[in-house]
Amino acid sequence: MELAYIPSPSRGVLYLGPIPLRGYAFCIIIGVFIAVWLGNRRWVARGGQSGTVADIAVWAVPFGLVGGRLYHVITDYELYFSPGRDWVDAFKVWQGGLGIWGAIALGALGAWIGARRRGIPMPAYADAVAPGIALAQAMGRWGNWFNQELYGRETHLPWALHITSSEGGRVPGYYHPTFLYESLWCIGVAFLVMWADRRFKLGHGRAFALYVAAYCVGRGWIEYMRVDDAHHILGLRLNDWTALIVFLLAVTYMILSSRLRPGREEIVEPLAAGGSAEDTVASGGSAEGTVASGGSAEGTVASGGSAEGTETDTGAGKPAASEPKAEPADEPKPKATAEKTEPATKKS
Repeated sequence: MELAYIPSPSRGVLYLGPIPLRGYAFCIIIGVFIAVWLGNRRWVARGGQSGTVADIAVWAVPFGLVGGRLYHVITDYELYFSPGRDWVDAFKVWQGGLGIWGAIALGALGAWIGARRRGIPMPAYADAVAPGIALAQAMGRWGNWFNQELYGRETHLPWALHITSSEGGRVPGYYHPTFLYESLWCIGVAFLVMWADRRFKLGHGRAFALYVAAYCVGRGWIEYMRVDDAHHILGLRLNDWTALIVFLLAVTYMILSSRLRPGREEIVEPLAAGGSAEDTVASGGSAEGTVASGGSAEGTVASGGSAEGTETDTGAGKPAASEPKAEPADEPKPKATAEKTEPATKKS
């Protein structure tokens, strides 16, 4: 007789009248709100405007959902396109099946579109939202608990997950709660990134790369424990290979970025610095170029002078040489004299 275990919900959907409230979708929605809330706080702390993260999330979230579903359907195509399967099920996202690799990849594309429309650097935005994404994943994994899916090998540990459903080939019993392991791991990743960001002033996408690398480490050993059907390559599950490759790419990016672009961006959003996109374009560059060069959003030139051209770095308080001195508007002009001047002496 088991003295302790994690119970599974009797069902993954509740009905509010005719409206179904699915636990999986509910966890995803809560995760998105957490990511936007924390990302907004971090973005404002770095000098950005409040609301920018939410505006860009309008692009990133739909792209991420589509990308996550595409990755799942492509890597598990036999669940939807093999004989006896209904391909329409590929669109039933509420039944579970979102691949984080596709969600991050296509979500990043959506975020890039949104960031470019606002004229802000994508790496700075990614650094701000990285811990929030990890917490969103931690919340989203509880959707697997509602669906009684993605559990690990059988175990009799006190924290074993009790699977009661026999649908879809499930065998009722007690299994490793890999959803819980990954949820806790993602929380740890979020705190790791926030600590490292404060300690080392990570910038230019390195905080986001740290999140990716740390998550891949945890996903590797958690994925190895799972017993659900998956494609294997050289004895390893496909997601293990994906985690390994993405981990190497993230670490490589961190090393190269720290050498090529050390430090952190001084200005992450020109509008928040007091300028406007029109000022930036009028000065001959884009908003992204202004941030990269270290100038202000008011059209500051690369040499460090002000947009108004009244002072230079080497001569504070002196008028610029290129500006003519204006004459007083009320100074009367001298009248022409009626007297004739003496003729000029002829030169020999």
